[in-house]
Amino acid sequence: MYSDDCSIRKSETGNVFIKNLDKALDHQALHETFSAFGNILSCKVATDPSGQSKGYGYVQFDNEESAHTAIEKLNGMVLNDKQVFVGPFLRKQERESSTANSKFNNVFVKNLSESTTDDDLKKIFGEFGTITSAVVMRDDEGKSKCFGFANFENADDAARAVEELNGKKYNEKEWYVGKAQKKSEREIELKLKFEQSVKETIDRYQGLNLYVKYLDDGIGDDKLKELFSPFGTITSCKVMRDPKGVSRGSGFVAFSTPEEANTALMEMNGTMVVSKPLYVALAERKEDRRARLQAQFSQMRAVAMAPSVVLSMLTQPENQA
Repeated sequence: MYSDDCSIRKSETGNVFIKNLDKALDHQALHETFSAFGNILSCKVATDPSGQSKGYGYVQFDNEESAHTAIEKLNGMVLNDKQVFVGPFLRKQERESSTANSKFNNVFVKNLSESTTDDDLKKIFGEFGTITSAVVMRDDEGKSKCFGFANFENADDAARAVEELNGKKYNEKEWYVGKAQKKSEREIELKLKFEQSVKETIDRYQGLNLYVKYLDDGIGDDKLKELFSPFGTITSCKVMRDPKGVSRGSGFVAFSTPEEANTALMEMNGTMVVSKPLYVALAERKEDRRARLQAQFSQMRAVAMAPSVVLSMLTQPENQA
């Protein structure tokens, strides 16, 4: 169910997310429930390939006020014997950022001196609030791994400890102190940092920066620079790697002038290096690349539709007198 107003729908204004829906509720039932709060632009229950409801959906109003009213009135209400959650729609990146910035009680500390003990941690972190536990991690032989954890009773105390102690020196060691994270949270944070790093690199070298992919796993920064240096002065050169240091098979090479970058692109695109043909192109922001691909797709559709339009015109019967 969609409105004709595409501009508002694309802006994601007034978008509401609903979960814990009964599997029997469809688009129509969702529309009827939410239409009392304003004009609905789109309404959808997510379904699997067989058409079975996944238990969540989306409703978009034509204004934020209607969305807020619906959330206020419907969140927590019972539909078909199930209490539903109704809240603002968040993009994946916004959800991940929200998770990364949530409150915490457990604090991680690393770069400890080997002589630092549990009692030392309790004493230092205890200055900021009540500690429920503090431990220095050790190997099977009892030797310090030089990192540990301190758990606070109060989340605000934990945050204050991180703010005050991160970067401080103890026993000539500069501590890193931060939120203790689950593996999934660390991966989210690293992913966001990686995406931000790529964006900053592209912004800095717009028009001068080349994107290179299908790199062999054995190619590092130095080898990549060696491959492209015959074409001009390289100001930056980097092979992208995952959090474990493994090559992602892609990288960026920035030249001092657009002419050098263009020459390198023409010469190196398709060149066999080790056992793979390189793909070389001007680096683009994600949003710019998406816009370009959408434009290309629209052109392809227009070209594909043209013959059928002509054929339709040719096969139309002449007007009868």
